[in-house]
Amino acid sequence: MTNDTLNKRVYINKVPSDAGPASFETAISATGFGRYNLLLILVIFPAGWSNSFESSTMSYVFPAAQCDLDLSLEDKGLLNAITYLGMISSGVIWGFLFDTLGRRKLLMIGYFLDFLCVLVSAFSQTKAMLITAKFFGGFIINGPYSALSTYVSEFHSAKNRGRMQLFIAIVFCWGGIAFPWLSWGILSNNIHFSIFNDSLRFYSWNILLLICCLPPIISAIAFAFMPESPKFLMTVGENEKALALFQKMYSINKRQPPETFPIKQLVNETELKKTSPNQHGGQVTAKRSQIEALREGWQQIRPLFFPPFLLLLLLICSIQALFTMSVNTFRLWLPQIFQALNDYQYYYDVSSVDLCKSLELIRPSNQTDCEFNVDNASVYLNSMIVNITVMLCEILTACLINSINKKTLLFVLGVFAGGCLFILYFSVNTTFAVSFAALFTGLSTSAANVVVIVNIALFPTTLRTMSLATALMCGRIGSMIGNLVFPLLIQAGCAPPFFTIGSLAIVSSFVSLLLPNSDMKELI
Repeated sequence: MTNDTLNKRVYINKVPSDAGPASFETAISATGFGRYNLLLILVIFPAGWSNSFESSTMSYVFPAAQCDLDLSLEDKGLLNAITYLGMISSGVIWGFLFDTLGRRKLLMIGYFLDFLCVLVSAFSQTKAMLITAKFFGGFIINGPYSALSTYVSEFHSAKNRGRMQLFIAIVFCWGGIAFPWLSWGILSNNIHFSIFNDSLRFYSWNILLLICCLPPIISAIAFAFMPESPKFLMTVGENEKALALFQKMYSINKRQPPETFPIKQLVNETELKKTSPNQHGGQVTAKRSQIEALREGWQQIRPLFFPPFLLLLLLICSIQALFTMSVNTFRLWLPQIFQALNDYQYYYDVSSVDLCKSLELIRPSNQTDCEFNVDNASVYLNSMIVNITVMLCEILTACLINSINKKTLLFVLGVFAGGCLFILYFSVNTTFAVSFAALFTGLSTSAANVVVIVNIALFPTTLRTMSLATALMCGRIGSMIGNLVFPLLIQAGCAPPFFTIGSLAIVSSFVSLLLPNSDMKELI
């Protein structure tokens, strides 16, 4: 560590009361890290689980619902993909609204609307109704999904920002561990009843979806009591509110009176933008109304589509698309693959099975009578193992994020992830298959989340959610295409699914070497 860096850190943590206007990074660092941040962590749990459940429930539901809804292999791919189609269609809209109107209120509205969509999916009686509900669920959740990372990052300093993003990913993992356990407890019971003279029929998978309504409604209630992001308040000229929030955070974290907060004045970011005009727009009016915010919105996001941000956005979107396509395609088909492994052992009475042989059960030409084998505890246990591995990879990445260059970390994660999937093709037993499937999912998920951290660090506040939403939209385009193509890869043979997805992870790792350095970069 250099003397300049050391001096800078001392200044951040011990700001004299007579210092001039402080930047966001100086102010947020002075608040410390404590009980207020822990309160924010509590809100992350239901919000993160809402995001996780919305994008992954169908991978557990369609094996159980295939007989009730007459689902083909292509229908299963569509159910996995349709949520991402909804996300794609709303990506730019949500990014624009969050960057112009703020974070908190829209997070509250978004999670409440997602609650309604999940509720409708729980009452689905046909596959068309379920597909429609999942499309609108994806359309709605896309906003809170990307804005949650932005919102959390704007409550933390550069020192803790990367770790908090990875903590969000770990919360997703906990949701991924809890959901198989929940599915096991419900789907293993052959529940079937009807109401209103048999006009509404409910099966075990309907009950599972009904329980999934809880995280979004809890999130909506929680955000009703949360403050706006201090960074966004400063960006739109609400320095008095931002300073009051900093004082509150300082008081709770340090257990000191708010008036002892060492910073008395904040930099006027709206004035800075006026003195440093951008030829492509981006000016923000201080203390603007919501109508003024919408009018300025296009001018505010225009710099994203011009140099130097345009080339950076294209690069980030390419890496995000490749990593997300690989991990989400494979991850969402894993329960079906584990079900095939379980069914092969069950029907042929063998202790272990070759992965390629088990995949033959998924192909339509080998399906006869429709039957869902509820003696499938191994499916959920294997899914839990995968998600525990993902969580461990995220924790390890969180420990390394400030020690290793992010480009190097992305490269290593991508190469090793692709290698794991190549090796998986040669699996000769269930233990081998689960081990390398878990490693691939953990490494590639960590890589995709590191890309999000890089995105947040490289773009300014007025473009941050928009750039993140655009990159995630590209990732979801990849996820949608991957899930629609995966059934065709399975029908083509055993090798195509694994070598195609593994190659995507390796290619994205090499592309990530083109990224600029974002280590310990202050938010602008």
